[in-house]
Amino acid sequence: RRDGTSGIRLCATDKLALSEAEGRLKIMKKLFLAIYIIVALVMILAASGFFYIYHQIETPLAVKGQDQQVIIEKGLSIEQIAAKLESERLIRSAFYFGVYVYFEGVDNLQAGDYTLNPSMNIPEIAAVLSGGLVKRNEARVTIPEGFTIKQIDERLAQVGLIEPGELLNFDAGPFLPPPPESTDGLHLLVLEEEGYLFPDTYIFDKNSSVKDIWQKMYDNFNRKLTPEMMMEILNQKRSLPDIVILASVVQQEAPSIEEMPRIAGVFYNRLVINMPLQSDATVNYVTGKGMRQATTEDTKIDSPYNTYKYRGLPPGPICNPGLDAIKAAVWPEASDYYYFLHPLDAPTVFSKTEAEHRANKAKWLK
Repeated sequence: RRDGTSGIRLCATDKLALSEAEGRLKIMKKLFLAIYIIVALVMILAASGFFYIYHQIETPLAVKGQDQQVIIEKGLSIEQIAAKLESERLIRSAFYFGVYVYFEGVDNLQAGDYTLNPSMNIPEIAAVLSGGLVKRNEARVTIPEGFTIKQIDERLAQVGLIEPGELLNFDAGPFLPPPPESTDGLHLLVLEEEGYLFPDTYIFDKNSSVKDIWQKMYDNFNRKLTPEMMMEILNQKRSLPDIVILASVVQQEAPSIEEMPRIAGVFYNRLVINMPLQSDATVNYVTGKGMRQATTEDTKIDSPYNTYKYRGLPPGPICNPGLDAIKAAVWPEASDYYYFLHPLDAPTVFSKTEAEHRANKAKWLK
């Protein structure tokens, strides 16, 4: 309504409508502000994520590193190749390698024997693998788990990398951890190398010296020992040489990977009560025989490696154990078993008492 003194006046209905409009406007402003903040946060997070992933892809694992030989077998998927590179400690994460090759369209990774370095970033490694840049003046050799130094020496000589006996005569003592203390002062030369050359497939330059070959195998051994394993060894108040010694015995005694932790547990149980290990594998190491069960005559041989005659661990490893045997020595299976035997056509049979063990021998070793 309009009158002469007060100008335009709003009725109650008009005032309510205006108030509602102002309320809606405030709500819309708040909504737009919230959307703006959310979009800004999403963009910031996306940018941060992008730069983080970019950093992971472009930054190598190490500023400096040693060349490593990596074998990419035929038929491996990109995920399997990425996992292998991570396990070999050449990249930080298989995930970022997969992200890179996916978005860059690198789908032609080739099988082959490669020389890579942890100082290479993911694009550089992918370029090598996609380009098939394989060194040709090299020899490829596989060292099985449980090989002794003598067997490794023979295998390397067979492919022409060394002369027979070169590895056996190489003095590796200065590069190895100190041997475990021995109450009788026994310390054999074989301890200086046996046990620390990691079984694996290697690619060696044909002009490599015996020192180069030894160093590559020993470095591989150290790479396989994760910080978690080393911390567990320290927590158990054990020494690395003792772990390697027991792992070597487990390697030769266990017919399967699955049984390794339990067999390691049996040996630890015996060590705790100062019971002889009575390992046929340690006797075979002395005699050079490959028998599953040592003869009674062999168990009487006077050698510190004869764990029928001498209590405790032997003075050194009896072979070069693989990763599964080492893990079993670090994380043995807890049990009440003190005996085991290997039937010819059945899994290992474990026993808690000597009487039970004798009964199992009568049953299975007829």
